[in-house]
Amino acid sequence: MRWLIAFLGVVIIAVVAAVVLVVPIGESTPSSGSSPVASGSSPAAVAKPTEFTDPCGTFDTAVRAPYAITGYWLIPTADHCTWRRQFRAIHQVGGDTVIRIGWGLQARRLDSDGRILDSEGNVDPRYEPCEENGVPCAVAAENDLKAANPGNRVSWTFVYRTDEAFGPGLFRCPEFERRIPVGKTVFYRIVAVDDGSDDSDCANIRGRGRSYHVILIAGAQDDSLTELLDLGDQFGVKVFPALPLAPRDPAQKTRAYKKGTDTLTTLTRRVMQDYGERFRDRTSLGGFYQPFELQMREMKYTGTAEDDHPTLKVYASQHAIVEQEMPGRPVLVSPYLDARSRLPFSATPKQVARGFEALARTGVGIVAPQDSRGTGKVGLFWPDEREEKVDERLRPVVGETTNGTAYHGSTRDYYREMSIARDKMVEQGFNVQLWANVEAFEPSDQEFCAERAGTRGRTDKERLDRAVAMVGRYVSKVVSYMWSDFYTCGSPSLADEIARDHDRPIAVDAVRMGRDIQDGVEIRGYNLPVGSKVTITWEGREQPKVVDVAGVNLTVPPPGLPAGMGTAWIPFDWSQVPPDTWVRLSVAAPDGRAAAEPLHVRIQL
Repeated sequence: MRWLIAFLGVVIIAVVAAVVLVVPIGESTPSSGSSPVASGSSPAAVAKPTEFTDPCGTFDTAVRAPYAITGYWLIPTADHCTWRRQFRAIHQVGGDTVIRIGWGLQARRLDSDGRILDSEGNVDPRYEPCEENGVPCAVAAENDLKAANPGNRVSWTFVYRTDEAFGPGLFRCPEFERRIPVGKTVFYRIVAVDDGSDDSDCANIRGRGRSYHVILIAGAQDDSLTELLDLGDQFGVKVFPALPLAPRDPAQKTRAYKKGTDTLTTLTRRVMQDYGERFRDRTSLGGFYQPFELQMREMKYTGTAEDDHPTLKVYASQHAIVEQEMPGRPVLVSPYLDARSRLPFSATPKQVARGFEALARTGVGIVAPQDSRGTGKVGLFWPDEREEKVDERLRPVVGETTNGTAYHGSTRDYYREMSIARDKMVEQGFNVQLWANVEAFEPSDQEFCAERAGTRGRTDKERLDRAVAMVGRYVSKVVSYMWSDFYTCGSPSLADEIARDHDRPIAVDAVRMGRDIQDGVEIRGYNLPVGSKVTITWEGREQPKVVDVAGVNLTVPPPGLPAGMGTAWIPFDWSQVPPDTWVRLSVAAPDGRAAAEPLHVRIQL
C-alpha cells in the first residue's frame, strides 16, 4: 500500500502543477483586500501564484497615472522588448494612441553594373546584397520585362526601406514581382507603369511595350506592424503606422516631388491592399500617419486647379487610396506652425485657419498641428501678456524681446482659429478632427537626449501642463512628439515626472455660468475635484480672492473635448470686476499643488 500512496501523492502534485500552468495569462488575481483561502483552510496549504513574465519583463496592463496627453510618436526599433516597454509605459500614463515614424520612397541611380547608388554616388550597402542568380535585382527586373516584350524598358528605379514584412497582397503580377530573401533582409521587387496606372494582371506586360519604374523594398523577416498591432490589442492602444513618405523636390526640399507622385501612388496602393488582406479587421489599427511634414499656412487645394499646392496633391492621392482600400481608417497629418513675425514665410492665425481648410479638402481625417513651442516658432502667452518678455528658453530663437513683437499670436490664438475652420469644414461635409501635437522638447540642447534628437533638449512637465492648458479648449485630443527619446531620457525622466505628478490640476477654459440665483464660473480642465481652491485676481484688486470649488461635473461639457476632461463650478459675483478687465483664475488641488498655468479670462458684462 505504501507504494500506492506514494504514487497517488505524485499524481496529485502533478495535477496541481498542471492546473497552475494552464491558468490563462492576464487573468486577474485576488486583490490585497480579499482572501483566496476557503473558510477553515490553512494559508500554508494554498500555493502562492507567481507573476507572469516573459523575456521582455512583466506584462502589466494597468493605467496607473492617467495624464492629459493620450497619444505619442515612437521611433522604430529593432529591439522587440523595447516595443513592449514603450507600450506598457505609455499605457500606464493613460496613452491610448501610438503614431510611428516611417520611411521615404526615394528615386535612385544605378552604376554601370546595375547596383543602386546612394545620394553621394556610392554603392548603397543596404541594397547591394539584393541579387537574383548573380544579377542585381534592378537589372533582373528589367531583363524579365524585356524578355516579356522587347519594347518594355525601365525608366527609373526607386527604393524604400521598412522593418515590415509584406504578404502576397503586395504583388499584382507574381511572375514579374517577387519576394527575395537575402540573409536577415527580405527584398520585394515591384514593377509599376511609370504613369501611375496599375494593371490588375500580367497581360499588358506582354501585350505592348511600355515604360516602367522598378520599386525595390528592403524589408524584414518578421513583420513589425503585426507585432505593434498585437501589443495594441493587449494594451488597448490604437496604432497609426506611417504611409510611405513622398520623395522630396530636389529644388525645394520642403515640398513633395511631383515626378515621384505616380510611383508613390502605386506603392501606397499596393501596401494598402496588402494591409487590407491582413489587417482589415484589426481593432488596434487606428488609422494611418501621413509623415510628409509641411508648414501650416495659407495653401490652395481644390482638387482640379493646376496651381494647387504640390504637397497637397500628393496628400490627396495617398488619402484617396487609403479611403478606397481601408475605409473608415482616418489619415493623420501633423503640420508645423511658424508665428515668428520677423520672417516672411511665417503665417498669422487667420492664414493658418485657411490652410486647415485646404488640408481638410485632401481627405485627411485628423489634423494634429505641432504646437511648435518646442522649436520656438510659437510662444505660450495670453493676450494680456503680449508686452511681457518671451520665455527665457525661447530667446535663442527670437531674441530678447516681447511676446507681441516676436510672434503674430500665441498657441491659443492659432488653435482657436483652426477650431473655427474645423467647424466650418464639418458643416460642409468633411469628416475632420482637430488634435494638438504638443512638442516635448526645448529649442536648445541643455538637457540633451540623443544624437538623433539633434539640437533639441527635453522639457519638463510644468511646461507640458502649460501647453495643454493653451490648446485644450479647442481640440478633441492631445498627442505629443515624441516618446522616444524625450520622455525617456534623463533622471528623473519626463515620464517619471508625469507618473509622480499626473493628477495636478490643468485648467483649460472658464466661462461665466450661474446656478440658481448665484453668479459663478465654470472651469473646464483636468483633475478638478471637490476640495480644490481657485484664487482669483485682477489688476486693481489688492487681495486675491480664494473660492472653494462648490461642485464638479454639474453640467455636461461641450461635445468634442478630450477624454478625461471635467468641470468645476465656483460661485463668483462678476459685477465686482471692472469692465474689459482680464481676470486670472489659478486652480490648486486639495493638497495645495497649483496648476502650472492660470487661466486669463475677460468676461463681457
